[in-house]
Amino acid sequence: MPTRLSRSPRASAPTRSLRTQHFLSVVDLTPSELGDVLTTAAMLKKERRARVAGRPGASALQGQHVALLFEKPSLRTRCTFEIAIRELGGDVITPSQDVAMGEREPIADVARNLERWVSGVVIRTFEQDRLVQFAAAAPSLHVINALSDEEHPCQALADLLTLQEHLGDLRGRTVAFVGDGNNVATSLAQGALMLGMHVHLATPDGYEFRPDIEAQLTAGARLGATLTTFRHARDAVRGVAAVYTDAWTSMGREAEAQQRRKVFAPYQVNEALMAAAGDAVFMHCLPAHRGEEATDEVMDGPASIIFDQAENRLHAQKGLLMLLMGGRQ
Repeated sequence: MPTRLSRSPRASAPTRSLRTQHFLSVVDLTPSELGDVLTTAAMLKKERRARVAGRPGASALQGQHVALLFEKPSLRTRCTFEIAIRELGGDVITPSQDVAMGEREPIADVARNLERWVSGVVIRTFEQDRLVQFAAAAPSLHVINALSDEEHPCQALADLLTLQEHLGDLRGRTVAFVGDGNNVATSLAQGALMLGMHVHLATPDGYEFRPDIEAQLTAGARLGATLTTFRHARDAVRGVAAVYTDAWTSMGREAEAQQRRKVFAPYQVNEALMAAAGDAVFMHCLPAHRGEEATDEVMDGPASIIFDQAENRLHAQKGLLMLLMGGRQ
């Protein structure tokens, strides 16, 4: 399915930076700021494709160093952040995992050291609290959450950018997340609800959003957006604009893999489920366990926009970095 960029209004760069020092969660942004990041990302993507000389972001991070601290494996996140930082004129350092996040010394000490050398830190870690500790210890740094067990906000930025490209205005549209109410589902729901998009979550009993997360999501909804939980995937996808799924077993939960395959088997996204959804696009954050949460026929089918999502990790993160650390040049 081709990307329908023409349905979105012509992008122009916002003239202000973000008020937040860190990006640990989608809810660190206001709805207006979220829109600014997506608008900036769309502009940077268009100009990159057109190879426009003197692009507005080309020197946004000039003279700044950004450290990547990754405790979990990564293809899309690492590659796109490295490219994004360099294309914005910054430099990247990648300390090894054994010294980066508290293996040899407390997290706070790592943060206080890096604060003397770099402007920003991109962290991919386990507990969200590790990010909070890092940010609190080094208040002059810009700290970005590149994935935690609880949230994946950079993925959500790419997802929302992709949805806007394919659907246009998201207000009043519906995205169904089928599977585990995990970090990806949480961040997607945060952003979608902020932009006025309804969210359906289809998940087995015991795998839905925690009550405190559901309360936060509901409180953050704007423009009449609603969150609804379903037990049956077919009920959740009827009439939606997008069907989204993720791996049934997240990193760090490998011991649960066999049990989760049994529990989530009825939630596989296959051709029958997509047919029940009607004219919906299919989304997956990748990597995928093909044949488990989704079939090859769906992942490689005409409704699939999974590689648009992957590409947009680069552009969304460039938009974030530009407004968080550089502003408009």
